[in-house]
Amino acid sequence: MSKLTSKITAVLTLLFIAAVAVLTLIRPSGSGELPQPTLSAVADGSYTSELSSCMTDNLAGRDLWTSANAKLAPQISERIVNGVYIADTMLLDADIAQRPAPSGSAEGINRFAEQYDGAVCFVAVPTSSGVYSDKLPEYLLVNTEEQQISQLYESLDTGIRHIDAFSILKTLSDNYIYYRNDTKWTGYGAYCVYRTVIQKLGFQAVAYDKYTIEHVSGDFRGNLYERSRYSGTKPDILDVYEYASGAKVLSCTATDNSGISRSCPLYDKSRLSSDDKYGMYLGSDAPVLRIATNVNTERRLLLIKDSYADCFVQFLTQHYSEITIVSPDKLTVPLSNLIDVSGYEQTLFLFGVEDLGSSGMFDLINE
Repeated sequence: MSKLTSKITAVLTLLFIAAVAVLTLIRPSGSGELPQPTLSAVADGSYTSELSSCMTDNLAGRDLWTSANAKLAPQISERIVNGVYIADTMLLDADIAQRPAPSGSAEGINRFAEQYDGAVCFVAVPTSSGVYSDKLPEYLLVNTEEQQISQLYESLDTGIRHIDAFSILKTLSDNYIYYRNDTKWTGYGAYCVYRTVIQKLGFQAVAYDKYTIEHVSGDFRGNLYERSRYSGTKPDILDVYEYASGAKVLSCTATDNSGISRSCPLYDKSRLSSDDKYGMYLGSDAPVLRIATNVNTERRLLLIKDSYADCFVQFLTQHYSEITIVSPDKLTVPLSNLIDVSGYEQTLFLFGVEDLGSSGMFDLINE
């Protein structure tokens, strides 16, 4: 290559980088304005970190570059894009070994059980990467999710009942129990575990053939797609299960951290036209949600959960006159400010193993 050609290439490269940087700075931001520098932030390096993160999130053409990279990667035998492994028929989380150990949350769960007079049941749900680990390269499987869940259960007090969701789902892995483009289980996967959970809670499960299943969306692309932008897998289906002759939901009320309540739908189907289609389940983002049904019983359930439980709740409504749902990640005040947990004879914890790892995630439910 001649010196002139090298200079032209260098200039064009610099102009391209400058153009992308300018477009990134002037285009509408997807995650807020640029961070403002302060002396303390510059001194401790946090400003540089925040600026880098903001620029990365809002990089001009980011989706285009990520999508192009995802399409090219399998062709050159590089199947990991942004921490997502591109398997033949589904996407899987390749960062499973880098997650904090879920057993770190055991202390908070044990503290709750010690202060609570009712029965406590815990369900740790594996991700698709855990159940379909045979599709991942062996070097990614330093500590399998089955081992992680086992270690978590061993760390729980003996009085806390736990359900082996991993074995249930692994046995059924030939079925559509996990989304192809998301780490979470499908409605059918949730139903399969519900049958065992509800027996542990003292009820008989509703038979599968009693439900009418409505496919409310056939183009769901989940969190693994958002990270990789790989569109080579089939989009997913979101289902709503209706039991025509069963119990009906009478009301659904969301309570914010100020204690202000408002009525909300159990299914917010308006979200099916948004980027957050899965948010259709339990559409409210409130920390506390109360569901009242016409079930002829005084049994009440406290459900402490993450997003894995959102499609699971539709099965619980057939057994309780009231279900109070708490999302710890949305709490900014102690739970005792909003509800009295002693009013519930049963508490069910249901979390995806990928969200269990912070030792402080249950602090506000114990204050």
